Amino acid sequence: MKDRIYICHTFYHVYISCLKERLHSQECQASPQAAIVLSLMSTDFGDLKIRLEASGLFSEVFEYDEKRGTFFPALKKYQRNSGNIIFHMINRMIFTKKLGKAQIPFLPTDFHDYQNIYVFCDSDPIGYYLNYAKIPYHAIEDGLNCLVIFDAAHYDNHKYFRFKAWMSARNLIFIQNGYGKYCLDMEVNDISVLENPGPNFVERSREEMVSRLDEKSVAVLLAIFVGDMEKLKRKMAEGCHSQPKILILTEPLGDVEARGELFSKIIDRYGQYDQKEAQVFIKPHPMDRVDYQTLFPDDIVLDGKFPMEILNLAPGLYFDRVVSVFTVPAGIKIAGEMISLGRGFAADPLDPRPLIEKLSRYVEGIFADEG
Repeated sequence: MKDRIYICHTFYHVYISCLKERLHSQECQASPQAAIVLSLMSTDFGDLKIRLEASGLFSEVFEYDEKRGTFFPALKKYQRNSGNIIFHMINRMIFTKKLGKAQIPFLPTDFHDYQNIYVFCDSDPIGYYLNYAKIPYHAIEDGLNCLVIFDAAHYDNHKYFRFKAWMSARNLIFIQNGYGKYCLDMEVNDISVLENPGPNFVERSREEMVSRLDEKSVAVLLAIFVGDMEKLKRKMAEGCHSQPKILILTEPLGDVEARGELFSKIIDRYGQYDQKEAQVFIKPHPMDRVDYQTLFPDDIVLDGKFPMEILNLAPGLYFDRVVSVFTVPAGIKIAGEMISLGRGFAADPLDPRPLIEKLSRYVEGIFADEG
């Protein structure tokens, strides 16, 4: 039996997988024994597969054409809410099994062959498959302390949560983030910040992991995620050296017009630092396809195809302020001030409440329970 495999849906997931594996090889001096899967369902990974293979960090690199429930027309009837809890639960039980079974033709490898399976965002169809196939796995939080911002398991199942959790523990339905029968544990960065930690949550600090990286490991991670380090350095060197540097982290929310309006408001308010006009850098979210250089020609737009945490590893980078909406910026350690606006941003008189509410509903729609 093969040792372990990581199933990733975003660049951040790949970053954490690489961090774990690099520490393992650094401390055990072992040859690569882990495989990694890149789900193509929601993220364009570009040439990341090639760079992962070239890194020698993994024994195998797979791509997975994962399919949402909406891909299968026959499942649509089971997703309707009848308004009756009994009928709804029956439909959900059927949907849970059928969505899991429907993944089989698209699987990139036989997951029965692996002793340890690590899944980021098991709310995606792969989680349904693993529970359908009765394959034990380890879940890992989708993003750094992301359950503080949005606890999808409780939000999606806020009515009769205990009853639904009881059903999930018996594999009748499926609830993500540690509540499935075959989920062995749920790894998070910091349990203390969570309002509703699950019974099998385990903590592993990302900051502590990064602190153990040696110089060679840092070089390996940078080579994987930053295809052209010199280009990144040139970007950072642009603008006036005497100006403070402000980093804006974008989100894949709403349409182009809504995003342009939102980040214009953010730049207008936070584009100054210590009463000085700042040089604004925009780091697009890896799933954000908006052309921010066209929207903001006076600002410097970085490449979006790497997780923000990689900026910590690049030598000589520093920002006076980092601003985000929903992304938790605590993962960036090269900043003097970090501002996470969140839904409370809607109360700011400088920013239109309807826009923020629209974006909030969009976020909730992304994570809405398919079952």
